[in-house]
Amino acid sequence: MNYLPCIEVQSNPKIDVTGAVIWLHGLGADGNDFVPVVRELRLPAALNLRFVFPHAPSIPVTINNGYVMPAWYDIYEMTLDRKIDVAQLRASAEQVHALIAREIERGVPSEKIVIAGFSQGGAVAYEAALSFTKPLAGLLALSTYFATHETVVEDVANKNIPILIQHGSADLVVNEVLGQRAYRLLTDRGYAVQYGSYAMGHTLCGEQVDAIGKWLTEIF
Repeated sequence: MNYLPCIEVQSNPKIDVTGAVIWLHGLGADGNDFVPVVRELRLPAALNLRFVFPHAPSIPVTINNGYVMPAWYDIYEMTLDRKIDVAQLRASAEQVHALIAREIERGVPSEKIVIAGFSQGGAVAYEAALSFTKPLAGLLALSTYFATHETVVEDVANKNIPILIQHGSADLVVNEVLGQRAYRLLTDRGYAVQYGSYAMGHTLCGEQVDAIGKWLTEIF
């Protein structure tokens, strides 16, 4: 199996791995983007979460004049309702499924695996988590949008997955209305969703990271 190249960091390598977080970066970034966040989460010493930060492949991106950059899928138009390459997004979600399967092979039960994603990575995270055929520990959607809400084939295994959506109220890249829309769509479908809005742009802030750390601690 050819897996996406990844950076791996453990929150407390002194003990056995107790769970895993597969965290997808945004457009033009790479797996290094959120590595520094692991320490800032201040997770309990009793937890040793393996954070897996995959690198997206480099592909031409239409909205950037075809410039080749790390991307989970192509974006054709930067409108509010973005036009994207859905087939590429699904293919990226399948690669995430492969990473989940690898964690299971390593001895981490699916119920102890969280899927997280920022911006473009978050769109893939929605698809990957909601369509996975075994129950997962949680879904973390950061400054992102539910791109495949009309086409995703949801699996009953994750009907009860805990979902945390966070967004910046001053986000000029992915308008917060898209985060709010995802919250409403998922709530209407019966999912248990928490929503957090922060006074920030297209980024993360300290208060938000604290909330993520508490959420992960509750889940695990």
